[in-house]
Amino acid sequence: MVTSLILMNIERKEINNVAEQLAATEGISEVYSVSGKYDLVAIARVKTSDDLASLVTQKLSHIDAITKTETMLAFKAYSKHDLDSMFNIGM
Repeated sequence: MVTSLILMNIERKEINNVAEQLAATEGISEVYSVSGKYDLVAIARVKTSDDLASLVTQKLSHIDAITKTETMLAFKAYSKHDLDSMFNIGM
């Protein structure tokens, strides 16, 4: 499983709309509105790096209100939650 954090700047009036679109997008497991330099942070969990590339360069690029993205690849998860059991259904 490939996990990444996608930080996004969004046109101000479209933040809620884009968040809802992202939450409904296959490969995006969570979307957060945040304070600071970015407007939204999406957590992507996909099977392969090719799937991540497709998600970022094809699916997200069709959402016009996204003005900038920065994608960070997660190397290792440190959590009190068992993330593998939460996201391993059917994979």
